[in-house]
Amino acid sequence: MSAIDDDTAFQSAALPADLEPRAIGREPTAKLSVERISSFNEEDLLALCEATDAAIIDGGGFGWITPPGRQVLESYFRGLLMVPEREVYVGRVDGIVCGSTQLVRPSRNNEAQAMAAVITQAFVAPYARRLGLARMLALRVEERARSLGYQVLNLDVRETHEGAIALYEGLGYQRWGTHPAYARVGGQIIAGHYFYKLLQRKS
Repeated sequence: MSAIDDDTAFQSAALPADLEPRAIGREPTAKLSVERISSFNEEDLLALCEATDAAIIDGGGFGWITPPGRQVLESYFRGLLMVPEREVYVGRVDGIVCGSTQLVRPSRNNEAQAMAAVITQAFVAPYARRLGLARMLALRVEERARSLGYQVLNLDVRETHEGAIALYEGLGYQRWGTHPAYARVGGQIIAGHYFYKLLQRKS
């Protein structure tokens, strides 16, 4: 297992299963969990890179349009763990890493926005979707941000990621703006939507 922090991992009760990653999405009794990662073992890093490749090919690679190669991905994920303002979370299906997201805290010099954090680089591999893992990842990061005292959580999404937009809107995120030239994919300019959610209840 990968090392995790002291925060309690989210889990859903279900029967365990021994499945290959590409069969996971068809298993209705899959056990889901979300963990904050502080170091990678080889098995988890391999599974995360495979999930990332699958998401990129499916059009949801959080910036990449084509898979950059295993060495690049491994360096990328290992490097994330060295950034003080970033927390990396992975989502598992029956123990296999199938998705990830990140919580980005404001840098110390950004006092004007010290009350706001960001959800970024969220994805779930195509073979593990429609199980509730994306929702669990989002809620885990939201809970963490709230526990750290942040008042606002921000995120942005390509307009073509309709599933992600529906998820965040269902969780209470408010769309406040649209960038008409947010990304260029396949030679086409794609818009992107910006969302926020107020985390602390008013007294």
